[in-house]
Amino acid sequence: MANELLERASIFEVNGEEVKLTGAMVKSFLVSGNGDVTDQEVVMFINLCKYQKLNPFLKEAYLVKFGKSDAQIIVSKEAFMKRAESHPQYDGFNAGIICERNKEIVEIEGAIKLDEDKLIGGWAVIYRKDRERPVSVKISFKEFSKGQSTWNTMPLNMIRKTAIVNAMREAFPDNVGAMYTEEEAPPSSEPRNIEAEVEEEVNEKANQTIVDFERPKEVKKDKPMKTAEKVEDSQEQGSMFKNLNDLMPDEPEF
Repeated sequence: MANELLERASIFEVNGEEVKLTGAMVKSFLVSGNGDVTDQEVVMFINLCKYQKLNPFLKEAYLVKFGKSDAQIIVSKEAFMKRAESHPQYDGFNAGIICERNKEIVEIEGAIKLDEDKLIGGWAVIYRKDRERPVSVKISFKEFSKGQSTWNTMPLNMIRKTAIVNAMREAFPDNVGAMYTEEEAPPSSEPRNIEAEVEEEVNEKANQTIVDFERPKEVKKDKPMKTAEKVEDSQEQGSMFKNLNDLMPDEPEF
């Protein structure tokens, strides 16, 4: 079944644009990392893009695999948020960070804290029109922080976004239940920025294709002649020109 799905093109529509995916296209252009994806992982990726209406060519979804670990299907933050907010029952949200201040736990809306505050986690509340009570989520900073990439430079913003993603997944399981963003991906053995790596790999593959197509044939360079060879060659050329002049007819006399 997997081989059949790999060979057959999957065609679907995303925001009015037709998207065509095959197993060969995914393996050649849409996989990031140093691991080899299996046919089953490719089929799962194609099906997720098809049923969740994601366009991987616009970087809305990534298939990432490092080493022998399981492949990760990562959805961009923008695609995830648009997918959740497009639900007809969506009615807004509030979100922020959780800090320890003077030995007390405080919840702050937004992503700003005092210098003396200790970041503990993030929170988010999602409202649905068809429910009396909103979906509320609180997550731990220690549990999600990978100590790398943007988690070091923007910890407040990152933990807030992760809380929103988790809350929206609980509020809209049918829309985004199987979708995960980079912030939720398990940490790898080395610090990585998956979105940046994917973009770099895609650009490299595209540029390599162009280079292979346009690369001229190798031109062999002549070895530099030695001084004696130059003199001999000069003499031969002079002799040749002299012989040619002998062959030319004399100028006519008037």
